[in-house]
Amino acid sequence: MRYISADYIHTGKGDILIDQVIIIEESGKILDIKSTDEVDSDKIEVHKGSIIPGLINTHCHLELSHMKGKVPTGTSLIPFISSVVSFRDSPQEEINNAIAEADQYMYDEGIVAVGDISNKLDTKEQKEKSKINYYTFVEMFDFLQEDWSQKEFDKYYEVFKGQARSGGNKVSCVPHAPYTVSKSLFQKINETNSEGCTVSIHNQETPPENELFLAGKGGFLDFYKGFNIPLDKFKSTGKPSIQYAIENMDAAQRTLFVHNTLTTTEDIQSAQNWSKNVYWATCPNANLYIENRLPNYKFFIDQHAKMTIGTDSLTSNWQLSVLEEMKTISKYQSYVDFKTLLQWATINGAQALGMEDTLGSIEIGKTPGINLLDVEAIKKDELVFQLNSSSSIQRIV
Repeated sequence: MRYISADYIHTGKGDILIDQVIIIEESGKILDIKSTDEVDSDKIEVHKGSIIPGLINTHCHLELSHMKGKVPTGTSLIPFISSVVSFRDSPQEEINNAIAEADQYMYDEGIVAVGDISNKLDTKEQKEKSKINYYTFVEMFDFLQEDWSQKEFDKYYEVFKGQARSGGNKVSCVPHAPYTVSKSLFQKINETNSEGCTVSIHNQETPPENELFLAGKGGFLDFYKGFNIPLDKFKSTGKPSIQYAIENMDAAQRTLFVHNTLTTTEDIQSAQNWSKNVYWATCPNANLYIENRLPNYKFFIDQHAKMTIGTDSLTSNWQLSVLEEMKTISKYQSYVDFKTLLQWATINGAQALGMEDTLGSIEIGKTPGINLLDVEAIKKDELVFQLNSSSSIQRIV
């Protein structure tokens, strides 16, 4: 049994506890939370700083970890994708070592759960022995080719079956993005997934995505042509790409829209009118790495959107740290306060992955992981916390 306290305890749901002790059993489960006056002071581990729950990374590509530093920054998405394709095939030992190192790094950075995109089985072995909870999203695409949908589905379904045997980790079939998934493939994905699962999809990350659906123009035409993939049967919808996605996805499942760099207020409203199970994953450092732009977070806050935080991959990021993502948001859009960022990084992420019963907040009965965060406390009329470039995190439990 451990008795842990700090200057401040942030529950992840917006509450701040002072002069409180978290009582934790060996498994990490929280048995009770008591006032410091109720516990023998000799038993209490007292820490300087703020205690927070374990962090949730809702979007990662662990299998691409061997590509760190190989793809140049600032190229925009289409050249980035072309670069990724050229570097995918590397020695298996190199891939495996990079996956193991990235998994350990995320654990050391206080991350307790990851929504991870998989196109292969490369991450299966590491996930089976990892201390992190994984939700594996087996990503499928047929490049808008209706007559390819069965063949492509069958190929990725083998990955789905393999990942589904990875210990107790969750797994779903998911569409890659609106510009790579036909209606037929969307239907096969919907029919395969179990009730109540989470489905992720890359969304509105680059201008050519919307251009393709709005007017049948833009960079994706040349991109497909370069791979000899015909788009002669594709018809633009006259609507943003997210409309094509929600018309073909299952509103009953949790849907995690990822990136959302160009998503507007109208897009958010449309998605949230379509389903009450919508979450939005932001990966700010990846957005800066690839497109040199960020979403307008005010749009999402004003619409009471359920935001979460992801890191994307080491192909498109300098590190896999949710804390660094929080710092980036705080630096460039500082109106997003610390309490809001922490909710995005903890309880919202846990809910998006369907893990809120055990993770995401410091509550009796949960096993959320406990981190110590160096975050500046400013006392004005009320207590305000502010991340800065030197803020660091230490896993306690």
